Amino acid sequence: MKLSIVAVGDKVSTWAEMAGAEYIRRMPREARVEIVAVKPEKRAGLPVEQVKAVEAARLLERCPKGALRVALDEHGRQVSTLELAELLAGWLQSGRDVAFFIGGADGLDAALLAQVDMRLALSRLTLPHALARVLLTEQLYRAASLLAGHPYHRG
Repeated sequence: MKLSIVAVGDKVSTWAEMAGAEYIRRMPREARVEIVAVKPEKRAGLPVEQVKAVEAARLLERCPKGALRVALDEHGRQVSTLELAELLAGWLQSGRDVAFFIGGADGLDAALLAQVDMRLALSRLTLPHALARVLLTEQLYRAASLLAGHPYHRG
């Protein structure tokens, strides 16, 4: 099974790149994580909805075929780490790849949100793009650790 983080933004700070890479390195073989960077659309006076639509098309284009599609959205379902671990366990059991979509500066397109399989919120707070990537990779690692009975998860 592969977990793909398909994210708008092709330039990420070194600290975020290193932090995400560390959690990805720690993931078990049966739940590999990859970051798929998608080029953001240049605003150049374009309406926000048009920018989001172009970025949504790019996200869908880079989404692995047949993957369960999960949008990270502040209005999505909030889950605890234990609930994320339960979701991960189900995904692992199904063997189906999972793609997590992270939008650009303006968020995700409404049409894309309408067609995903699930909407999850990392937080109700608006997070910087790089921090959202790091937070997601860390929580995926924590969920995998919990499933494996590893002491990394403490509560």
